[in-house]
Amino acid sequence: MANTYTQIYIHVVFAVQGRQSLISREHNDELQKYITGIVSRQSQKLIAINNMPDHVHMLIGQKPNVALSDLVRDIKAGSSGFVNDRRWVTGRFSWQEGFGAFSYSHSQLGTVIKYIQNQQEHHQRTSFREEYVELLKRFNVTWRMTSDMFSNLSRISLRRNARESRFDAAPTELAQIGYDVAIKI
Repeated sequence: MANTYTQIYIHVVFAVQGRQSLISREHNDELQKYITGIVSRQSQKLIAINNMPDHVHMLIGQKPNVALSDLVRDIKAGSSGFVNDRRWVTGRFSWQEGFGAFSYSHSQLGTVIKYIQNQQEHHQRTSFREEYVELLKRFNVTWRMTSDMFSNLSRISLRRNARESRFDAAPTELAQIGYDVAIKI
């Protein structure tokens, strides 16, 4: 086939380092415009973007000429530099390592756009952690629980393998000994 035809829509989510609430509402428009420019310079289409003080949501119409991980890396690096150059935060601003990416069909775009646009309302009743875990569950994504995910949990039950019995431990205890938990939801 002489040409390449694709229809790839990706909802990308990533958080501020340490999930700190560092993005001031007064800077939302400027940050979103800057990120839009990064995406456009990569010949990709930013369909929707919105951010909260601690994370960003984007819906991208992706062309196959750029790997998603490279695009997100460039967005994070460029926007971190942008925030730091403007000294919007005390100290050094950075994004948390990693990101979530969820694919949608063309028929779902309206729903996803509305979801992204209504983030401020959505987060009046749902935390970012709850929202992110729900996305992982909805898309049946295997994920790793890390120490920063423990902040809202008091105890966690684990099964080391099918032959061993369950045991309970406080999440902070697990984090202190570097316990890494893989969960299939």
